[in-house]
Amino acid sequence: MNHFAHIITDILNTVEVEEKFLRSLTEETITTRFNCQQRNIKMLIGHLIDSASNNHQRMVRLQYAPRCGHSMPGTEMGMLVFPDYTQDNDLWIRLQDYGHEDWENLLGLWKHYYLHIAQVIQAVDARTLGNYWTDYEGNRVTLRQMIEGFTVHLHLHLGQIHELAKEDCGTC
Repeated sequence: MNHFAHIITDILNTVEVEEKFLRSLTEETITTRFNCQQRNIKMLIGHLIDSASNNHQRMVRLQYAPRCGHSMPGTEMGMLVFPDYTQDNDLWIRLQDYGHEDWENLLGLWKHYYLHIAQVIQAVDARTLGNYWTDYEGNRVTLRQMIEGFTVHLHLHLGQIHELAKEDCGTC
C-alpha cells in the first residue's frame, strides 16, 4: 500500500487537466502577462520544472544517503545538505531563459517531469520517510514532509498561471 496514493492521484489529475489548459493559451498570454515577481507563464512553468528537478534529487537521495555513512564536516553523520535553491529561483529562471523557451518543449518537459515525480513517490521506500535534509535556514525536512508538501507548491503556481491567463487580469 502506498501512503501517498492521494498525492500521486493529485499529480496525475493535475497534469492531465492543466496540460490541456496550458496548451490552449496564446503566445501573447504566455509571454506578455507578468505577476508581481515579474514572471510570465513560461517562467512559472520553468520554475515548476526547477522545483521538480530539485525535489527529485532530494526524494531519491533521501532514500539512501543517510544510511551510507558519509558525513560533512560539522554535520551529523549522514545528514544531507542540499544547495540553497529557494534564494536563487529568479536566477535559475533567468539563466535558463525560460521566457524564450519553445512552449511545446517546455510543456512536454513539465508534463513528463511531474509524471516521473509521481512514479518516484509511488516507489518510495516507506522505511526512509523519516530521513531528512537540512534546508538553508537549518530546518530539518523529512522525506515524508517533502512529499506531503509537494503538490502545495504545484497548485500555488498553477493558481498564479490561471490568474495571469484571465482576460481581465490586472497588474500587481
